[in-house]
Amino acid sequence: MSYKIIRTDEYFKKLKKFMKKHPEVLQRYAKIIELLEIDPWHPSLRLHKLKGGLNGYHSVSIMMKYRVVIDFIIKDNEIIPIDIGTHEEVY
Repeated sequence: MSYKIIRTDEYFKKLKKFMKKHPEVLQRYAKIIELLEIDPWHPSLRLHKLKGGLNGYHSVSIMMKYRVVIDFIIKDNEIIPIDIGTHEEVY
């Protein structure tokens, strides 16, 4: 079963800004998104539920320093990226 990544205009703007600031992450990000579409529970993604202000969302790691916050809708096989950044930037 594969999943569909739904990219909103708002997320795309955040992604462009993030990649301009951190171009060294682009290749790793592409691999993470590809793997997320195939198997969101793959151990290397470190998918986990968030707490606090982001309760109800999930996060996957790009690298230990960076993460993508996602709205994970399992019943529709859709994954909606919400934000991208460091743990301090995305809260």
